[in-house]
Amino acid sequence: MKKIIVINHPQRWILDVPGVDVISPKEYLENETYAKMKNARVFNLCYDYAYQTRGYYVSLLAEARGQKVIPSVKNILDLKAHAIVKSISEAQDELIQKTFRHIRSSEYVLSVYFGRNFSPQYDKLAHELYMLLQAPMLRARFVKNGKWELASVKAFPFKEIPEQHIPYVYSFAEQYFMQKRYDKARVDKYKYDLAILVNTHEKAAPSNRKAISNFVEAAEKLGCNVELITKDDYSRLGEFDALFIRETTSVNHHTYKMSRRAQREGLAVIDSPESILKCANKVYLAELLALNKIPTPKTITIHSENVKGIEKQLGFPCVLKLPDSSFSQGVVKVSTPQEMKGKLKAMMKESDIIIAQEFLPTSYDWRVGVLNNEVLFVCKYYMAKDHWQIINWESKHKGDMTGNFDIFRTEDVPPHVVEVALKATKLIGNGLYGVDVKEVDGKAYVIEVNDNPNIDAGVEDCLLGEEIYTKIISHLLSMANR
Repeated sequence: MKKIIVINHPQRWILDVPGVDVISPKEYLENETYAKMKNARVFNLCYDYAYQTRGYYVSLLAEARGQKVIPSVKNILDLKAHAIVKSISEAQDELIQKTFRHIRSSEYVLSVYFGRNFSPQYDKLAHELYMLLQAPMLRARFVKNGKWELASVKAFPFKEIPEQHIPYVYSFAEQYFMQKRYDKARVDKYKYDLAILVNTHEKAAPSNRKAISNFVEAAEKLGCNVELITKDDYSRLGEFDALFIRETTSVNHHTYKMSRRAQREGLAVIDSPESILKCANKVYLAELLALNKIPTPKTITIHSENVKGIEKQLGFPCVLKLPDSSFSQGVVKVSTPQEMKGKLKAMMKESDIIIAQEFLPTSYDWRVGVLNNEVLFVCKYYMAKDHWQIINWESKHKGDMTGNFDIFRTEDVPPHVVEVALKATKLIGNGLYGVDVKEVDGKAYVIEVNDNPNIDAGVEDCLLGEEIYTKIISHLLSMANR
């Protein structure tokens, strides 16, 4: 991807960044070469972003040309919105108070250069402001009215940088632009920048290490510069063309925030924030499946006023689920009214609403992997030893935590199992999903739809091998090209 720095007086920009063009706003706006570039990233360092200025039009036209630009027009408008400033102040209140606790004056102006400040005391707050506003250079004014608050924030031009700050600015700029992805050799070699979100400390990640390595290898063969990122790279999402989430997702979680942020920045994302919202919250999913007549076990939404209806409608045993449960966590089976009462009391401390579901005993669950509304793989996940779920989190022996598995060709799977899985995923989107299906008396019931299903080396890839990784990455890149 071509990198372009747009600045009013290019001759004053003394930092030489390999593989990056440094040009004036006039050249960017008028030169057809830049107008026709589809695969480009623009860093707008113009003097002024005000409405209908050249700086404003650089960002506007970059977006119109399908290029990625920092700051975006949305970011420029956010800088002018008092409500945005107020929300940032509230969201970052704890950090703001901590940062300025030793300041005796009633006002402080913080300069942010490429997400940094030259003082360690202010560097974290500077980083957070950049994460939220995505402008190369920001000036934030804080005032103390009982407590410290963000009063205003604006982008400011290169020419207004105090002389004593210049060495720091070039140092921060060099760190910003000279990351691996901005190395000239990589610019020439790779067509896309792909971020894979992982959490190496996660107990049951959706992909094991070998699978992640296979994804990286497949992506590189398809022309991607791949970087494994963590939640700490939230501010850098705009540097990439696509985001692939390989960490367990949840709505009230950094995975959802990163997916949303990536989508706003124009990245292709698997899985999208819409998919996470629909799948990760069991209340939403249950309602969605019911409205569209997708067969499921008998399901009721429980709150404090209708607890007594569970036994009559579902009988015992039945299953209770926290709305944001995943990977068999936050899911319990209860066999008596007394047991149900105790479990509900504990669960309702976490959520006002609980999902209660009919218990369908089976020795295995079907898992239908779906990509872009087509079957990718089908597995049988057998229940863990002496347990009613495929994962037994309370097992004292690691070998007994999960059951065995079998993998099947699609044509060898009962058609009604595949059919109901595809009907369910069409309600979610065109991403990567794993549909858990129980088969009872010749009927198929959707248990849940997972937005980031397991793709583990040695399990889900047993039939397709490296092809499964290529298919997923290829689909992600096709989304990036739209």
